[in-house]
Amino acid sequence: MAMVDTKHLAVDGENGTYPVIIGPGALDNTLLHLAAERGFSRVAVITNTTLAPLYGQALADKLPGGFLVAVPDGEQYKTLDTVRTLYGDLLAGGADRASLVIGLGGGVIGDTAGFVAATFMRGIAFVQAPTSLLAMVDASIGGKVGVDLPQGKNLVGAFKDPLAVFADTTTLHTLPDIERRCGLAEVVKSALVGDPALLDHLEQVGPEPITDVIAQTAAVKIGLVEQDRLESGPRAFLNLGHTFGHALEHASGYAWKHGAAVAVGLMAAARLSVRLELCDPTLAGRIERVLTGLGLPVRYSGYAPDVLWDTMRHDKKWRGGAATFVLLEGTGQPVISHDVVQADVIDVLDSLREDT
Repeated sequence: MAMVDTKHLAVDGENGTYPVIIGPGALDNTLLHLAAERGFSRVAVITNTTLAPLYGQALADKLPGGFLVAVPDGEQYKTLDTVRTLYGDLLAGGADRASLVIGLGGGVIGDTAGFVAATFMRGIAFVQAPTSLLAMVDASIGGKVGVDLPQGKNLVGAFKDPLAVFADTTTLHTLPDIERRCGLAEVVKSALVGDPALLDHLEQVGPEPITDVIAQTAAVKIGLVEQDRLESGPRAFLNLGHTFGHALEHASGYAWKHGAAVAVGLMAAARLSVRLELCDPTLAGRIERVLTGLGLPVRYSGYAPDVLWDTMRHDKKWRGGAATFVLLEGTGQPVISHDVVQADVIDVLDSLREDT
């Protein structure tokens, strides 16, 4: 299949530049070319049980030395137990230090497969092949990989740059509508952090054309990643809404999907920004209109604010127990706010809570 309407971006990583290719046909063209050119001993396509019959087996069959490994679908399986199982699957498939791991799926698969690639035999080659909108615009770019612990999300992980990111937009045709909407939460986040024009576009036109929207969103992340690969500075801006969102995910036992939780988190961050007088009060209303216009939630129910606060205490941005949040002074003007008072956070969470 010839690629059309394809966007070519690049990331300056730790060991050189790697491409981010966005458009229809990436899996059938550039990925296959890369695998053949590099001559890997074995190529493990790690995916989930939903995607395996749709794309996984066909891809593995095309790759020289390819074999398929499928894990259960869902955030609840993004664990060290799954990682341990995958190590065994790689060994059973004949993988060695000259092998390649391809993470074919959404953010959960990309994070898990990437962590496996980073740690199996002290690290083997890795390619991101995102199939969800959320993974295409955010999770597959930047080299952060890892899994969850019972105490919270992404508490075990590594930085592992992929050889490439191949975002084949034809896979979005089978993406459930709810997953597409969840991906849009990360698009809104990136627009708020680094592309006010993208926020205008989402508000006035919506998320089309999708290849352009993905590329614009990815460009925001690439810009921050290149400034701060290990998240010691401005890359942390990409966590806007995520401290709140991760707490909601964890409290719900991951019944809340990541993108939906981040949408509520963006609303909470906006209201906290207004409460702390960091931004114009109208910003929160605008963010709410954009999110609801995209079919995303801006309220939650069923969880006491103090429970969510306790969950936030495990957030990786916090240091010595000091409450740290990414907030906004305006669109395209993120800030890190330290020592946020618990009462302010509780009040914001109360304002977004709908009683069941």
